[in-house]
Amino acid sequence: VQLVESGGGLVQPGGSLRLSCAASGFTFSSYDMSWYRQTPGKERELVASITRAGANTNYAGSVKGRFTISRDNAKNTVYLQMNSLKPEDTAVYYCNARSLYYIYWGQGTQVTVSS
Repeated sequence: VQLVESGGGLVQPGGSLRLSCAASGFTFSSYDMSWYRQTPGKERELVASITRAGANTNYAGSVKGRFTISRDNAKNTVYLQMNSLKPEDTAVYYCNARSLYYIYWGQGTQVTVSS
């Protein structure tokens, strides 16, 4: 099982980034997918989630209206489009796959929002 995040980097406030998470080794379309983020000294927090077929999404209040989660089950990939980025969005972003019985995590990708 692998979840490989990409797309992180350094961006100025107000800018945009698109994170991708490529999944392999399990039946992607059977898993709800989420993005979490974590900063040093803080607990990992849920940013956004999407159900197996993509019909339902959920967002943390701090990112609602700025971030969009989506998935392509044909490509086994989940995305996080991040717009209007703020310095407080700086964190390591993790991809998460969840089913009734299993939970998988990616290794994380750093997002830094700074001028």
